[in-house]
Amino acid sequence: MKTGFDNDIYISKQTEKIIERVNYFKGKLYLEFGGKLFDDYHAARVLPGFDVNGKVKLLQSLKDKAEIIFCIKAGDIETNKIRADIGITYDLDVMRLIDNLRAMDLSINSVVITQYLKQRSADIFRQKLESRGIKTYIHKHTKGYPTEIELIVSDEGYGKNPYIETTKPLVVVTAPGPGSGKLATCLSQLYHEYKRDSKAGYAKFETFPIWNLPLKHAVNMAYEAATSDLNDVNMIDPFYLDAYGEIAVNYNRDIDAFPIVRTMLAKITGDEKFYQSPTDMGVNMAGYAIVDDDVCSNAAKQEVIRRYYAAQCDHRRGLASSETLQKNILLMKQLGLEQGDRKIVSYALKKEKKSNVPSAAIELPDGKCVTGRTTDLMNAVSSTVLNAIKQLGNISDEIHLISPSVLEPILSLKKDELGERNPILNIEDVLIALSVSANLNPTAGLALKNLKNLKGCEMHSSCMLTQADESVLKKLGVNLTCEPVYPSKDLYYV
Repeated sequence: MKTGFDNDIYISKQTEKIIERVNYFKGKLYLEFGGKLFDDYHAARVLPGFDVNGKVKLLQSLKDKAEIIFCIKAGDIETNKIRADIGITYDLDVMRLIDNLRAMDLSINSVVITQYLKQRSADIFRQKLESRGIKTYIHKHTKGYPTEIELIVSDEGYGKNPYIETTKPLVVVTAPGPGSGKLATCLSQLYHEYKRDSKAGYAKFETFPIWNLPLKHAVNMAYEAATSDLNDVNMIDPFYLDAYGEIAVNYNRDIDAFPIVRTMLAKITGDEKFYQSPTDMGVNMAGYAIVDDDVCSNAAKQEVIRRYYAAQCDHRRGLASSETLQKNILLMKQLGLEQGDRKIVSYALKKEKKSNVPSAAIELPDGKCVTGRTTDLMNAVSSTVLNAIKQLGNISDEIHLISPSVLEPILSLKKDELGERNPILNIEDVLIALSVSANLNPTAGLALKNLKNLKGCEMHSSCMLTQADESVLKKLGVNLTCEPVYPSKDLYYV
């Protein structure tokens, strides 16, 4: 795969920028950290060369200066909100992230449960954390938020929140997803710092949109596609243009909120010119690490197509609104894209037309496309993955990788003991069976070793997959799209 992004340049410039901002405030910097700390596959897809864990490695390089506060909204705990890219709830993701960060010797300060309304599930989550030695804080709804500035910035507003004791000059405030209360937590802390005559500052770190790329650059439009459910819209930052006479790109929520945020910062700090624009608040240097614009543009266009397919499927499942789908259709049109611009789609659809059963196709690193179909034994993605790793291992298509003596007990279990009406092997079943066969069959072992080479490969299915199959393919790093079609007329399909 061609690279268009130099991750070393990015880490170097980003670290320098953050340290510069810490030094500017000469006390403490609260850095609102947007996006994903780990597994930022969106950034890696649209910026080939971007390290999916680059941001947390950046923090690791600053570990002597930094500590981390997590925010999670009580309502998201109550509703079991899911982080869609990895399929786990926000509360579980907070614990996963804490474990990963502590393993990297990064300092975890605490977890803040925001917008707390005595939700029972939030109480249970807090108890779980505290029983494991994690400090937690409760932030209730701030009176007057977001418009009554005099009330918000007072002892009856932010003053009601408990002060979070910190010891390091850089305090990273992050969350498992958007709308978790990061900004409010930062501003609350600033209020308490200034009440204590302790100087502190605020800045924001988000990778997208990239402020110094054109408004309609494919990378920035891919961000709109990724956040179509939030209705984020990239815009020219009017405050930056007015202050400096130059164009910078930001997005609607930050631009809309800036007059209020600026007024709050002025009220808290006494500095009327704390920031001139929402872009000034940012410390994003990603644009300076793009070394091949064509590569990144083409990758971003492919991401827009993938997001379009995802929106179609979510809409069919009742998980996305018509407005979200229309937003993705519009982005496709603005970039002049069609479904056929995703190469692998035609291979899957031709296979289905020929076999008359659900089918799939995967594009291998060398550009070759391999297909598979649903059989009496396994579903289409399972057969496609097996065919792909055979191809990667130069294994003849005539060779059976998994012995019937391994497959038959699994099918029998599904049918007789688990009561499945139409027992068929999914991708997890097949990979477990393959790993068992590898102990006795060197050819199966060779195929299994090639699973890692599927990472970053493009795959398309002629029908929607179960959550279980999608989850396994995500873990393998396969970029999946599906036709918005159910594989059967059965209503129960998870």
